Amino acid sequence: MNLPLPVAVGLWVAVGVVLLLLILGGRRRLTQRTGQLVPQPPAAPADLGAPRLGPLEATYVSTTLAGDWLARVGAHGLGDRAAATVTVHDAGVLVERAGAPTVFLPADALRGAGLAPGMAGKYVGADGLVVLTWLAPSDGRVRAVELDTGLRTRHPADKSRLVDAVRHLLAAPGEAADPLQKENP
Repeated sequence: MNLPLPVAVGLWVAVGVVLLLLILGGRRRLTQRTGQLVPQPPAAPADLGAPRLGPLEATYVSTTLAGDWLARVGAHGLGDRAAATVTVHDAGVLVERAGAPTVFLPADALRGAGLAPGMAGKYVGADGLVVLTWLAPSDGRVRAVELDTGLRTRHPADKSRLVDAVRHLLAAPGEAADPLQKENP
């Protein structure tokens, strides 16, 4: 069946608009559904303390419910993939994303750091992603919940450096970045 060109173009445009509306509707429902489960992430404090590592170039992949790497969180912009700069400070991990809100993982909220082959929306194989597990504190409206945040570092050597820096932050909360600054007992 040969359709005239204007009719064929009109049909393709209509199909494109319908698909776009389906995608936008799905994103909106994901945002609403996870907004009832996940509290607003904390803002970065004015004083982040001494930098321990970074800045590192990375791709912010996504944030999911801890342990369920297919349960993407759409609320608060946590599901938006973006180029990012990651810095580990005494106060926590700062993920500054291009075109999306900054994500701050407070040091006292961090629960773990490791490598994984993938998570919602991204599979890279082997241990290609750095996954930071953290507790999003209650915002008074929604109770606290554990989350996994996935990052793909631009340079492969930075994966282990980032995991080590976060693990050191977990091992010594409140410890000065320079051990010589600590008082002797």
